[in-house]
Order: sequence, then C-alpha cells, then structure tokens
Amino acid sequence: MVNTDRRRRGHRGAAWYWSQTDSWYYTPTGTKRRVPLVDEDGKKIRGAGNRSSAMLAVARAKLATDWRPEPKAALEQANSATPWLVAGVCSEYIEWSKRRMAAGAINLDYGQSIARYLNEFCAYCGALAVAELKRGHAHLWVESHPQWRPVTRRNALTIVLAAFNYAQGEHGVRNPLKGLKKPEIQPRLQSFSAADEQAMYQATDESFRDFLFAALHTGLRPFCELARLKASDVEETPLGMLWCVDSSKTKKRRKIPVRPDVAVLTRRLIFSTLIGSDRPVFRNPRGNPWQKVTGIRRFLKIKRTLGWDHDPAKARFSTYTCRHTFAHRMLSGYWNNGAGCSIEVLAELMGNTPKVAFDHYGREWGQHYQDPLWSAIGMATKPYADKTAKNSGFTKQRPKGK
Repeated sequence: MVNTDRRRRGHRGAAWYWSQTDSWYYTPTGTKRRVPLVDEDGKKIRGAGNRSSAMLAVARAKLATDWRPEPKAALEQANSATPWLVAGVCSEYIEWSKRRMAAGAINLDYGQSIARYLNEFCAYCGALAVAELKRGHAHLWVESHPQWRPVTRRNALTIVLAAFNYAQGEHGVRNPLKGLKKPEIQPRLQSFSAADEQAMYQATDESFRDFLFAALHTGLRPFCELARLKASDVEETPLGMLWCVDSSKTKKRRKIPVRPDVAVLTRRLIFSTLIGSDRPVFRNPRGNPWQKVTGIRRFLKIKRTLGWDHDPAKARFSTYTCRHTFAHRMLSGYWNNGAGCSIEVLAELMGNTPKVAFDHYGREWGQHYQDPLWSAIGMATKPYADKTAKNSGFTKQRPKGK
C-alpha cells in the first residue's frame, strides 16, 4: 500500500498524516518505522484536523526516550549563514530583563524567573536555529519537567513566547512559536478554614504570625506588596485606616481600607518600636523586611509541624494561600454577614483587573456570578451561614424554600 502523503511528512521525528488510514504517525529519527500516534487514553489519533493533538503525542513519545532536538543542522547553518539561534534569542531577552531590573521596571523575582526558564530552554534546544524550532519542541520541553504544575508550565511558556516576541519586534526575527497554546488558567481554589488559620498562627513565632495575619486579612501579595509596606504608607482617616500600596509586580499604586483588627496590629507595630517612616511595618525577628526565600522556608516549617506536608490538599498551601483566602472570604461574605462583594470591588482591593479576579476566583466563589444563575431558573437566593460553614471559613448560598 502506497502512502500518498509521503511528500507532506516533513522531517523525521515530526507528526504526519496518512489519509488511507485516517491516522497520524511519526518516524523515529534514524529509522524507517511508521509509529502510530495515540492520545493519553491509548486511542489512535484520527482526522486530518487533529495536528495539534498529534504533535503533543509525538512529544510524549519522544519524552519516553529522553529525546533532545538534534543541533547538528543548526550548527552547520551557523558556519555558513550565521542564522539566529534559539540561544541567541534567549540571551537577548535575558539582557533586556537585566536592564529593566536595573531601571526598576520589573521586580527581582520576575527577572530571575526569566533567566531561569530561558536557561532551561537553552539547555534543551538552544543550539537549534530559530528556523528549525517548532511548537512541538516547546511542548516537549515542558513535558520533560513532570514536577512542574500547570501554572508553572504556563508561566515558563509565557516567558519563552515573550523572548521570541521581543526578538521579532526588535530584530525582525520571525517568531516560530506564534500560536503556541499554553495550559489553561487553573482557578485558585485553595483557602484556609478558620481552624487551619488558627493552627497556622500557633505553629510559628510572633513576627511571622503578624505577617501572615495581615496577608490573610488584606489580600496583599505577601512579598512584593505587604513586605514593602512602610510606616509612611499608613494613613489615618475619620472612617479608618488606609494603606497606600505600591506593587513591584504591577507598578501601580492603590489605596485600600483595612479592617479594624489589622489597623490595631499596624499601630502596635509602628508605635511600639518607634520605627522611622522609611522602615517596613512588618519585619522579621532581626528587624529586616521579610524576603521571599525566608518566608517560604518559614511556611514549609509550619507545614511540617502541622503535618500538612502529608495531606494531598494542604500540602499545596503556601504564604500566597493567604491571598486566596482573602478573596474567598470577601466573595462569600465571611466578614459581612454572608453578603459577598462584587468582582469589581475584589479586583480593586487586590490590585487585579476584574477579568483576572473572575478567572481566578469569581466563577467558583462569586455570589454576584452565581446568584443570577439561580434567579434565572426562578430560585432567588439569600445569604446564610450556618454554624458548620462559619467554623470552616465558608459561607454558602441556599435557595429559598430549601
């Protein structure tokens, strides 16, 4: 039987479609074998329009053999025509990020992430010419890190795409990864119950306890916002205390009201030690600002102390879970007799856009999203919080008559 699609196979190792069987195959490099491609359930991939699924199947097949892109052809081209290599694109973007960090335009953590992920990508396929780079290489690269969570894979691919977009904009290098699909945004649905919150406070010292308490009750990003808050950023008004928050992530400044219990803690920290206006409000035991690496170590210790590291759900808790808990409680009306706030209000308090706030929190937790759905089927809702829900840190919605 003759393969009528031989001319469209492309290079060896790529996915190709055989119309006579309506299936996708690939030919391993150095062989003449025709290997059928299957999906994650072990079923053959069929249909000429399923190229993207076939490319992912090739990535999974190659991953099982520790395959790496062959740089020989790229190096031969480099000797003759000096094309752009993947490593060159990544290097240019890393240098750009260093200049932006020096100017204060991007924060240190993000700059370090850029260098880390692009160096990882270069170790995988940096010697390839940009013209030889395929979207399948990027998919296979992230799949070669099974320990990466979907959000990590998404962030890594975002940085790689940004590097090639930069090269295209600044140097006219065609972006071969245009149209690359990233993992879907995963809703951030981990939050502390009231019992978890109290256990967490009891498992650490006073300075870190104060830091976690403020993070959970304000929703600030722990290390690029809360840790940078200074005494001069605190403002007293007739209605209560305001914080002027500068975010090194978004480069925006916003004013947020804080709850009375947070205001009491803030005044105690400011006036008990008579700190200067340029000193951080929340300090570690040595009187210095909390650093991300220190906070991570402290929270890992809390999880070990409480045994959370052996719990499948609680093992995913982190300092950032304080921010998610704030969003959950605001949307569910935890502090407001069961009346949740809107997505727009939450976005303003947390320094997000309404779309980001909805994607991460609103669909699952937002009353202003769920209530119209109940009303549309003739079942108006009313907030309620029974004893069990209140103790667990959740406020539910109950249809009338139920």
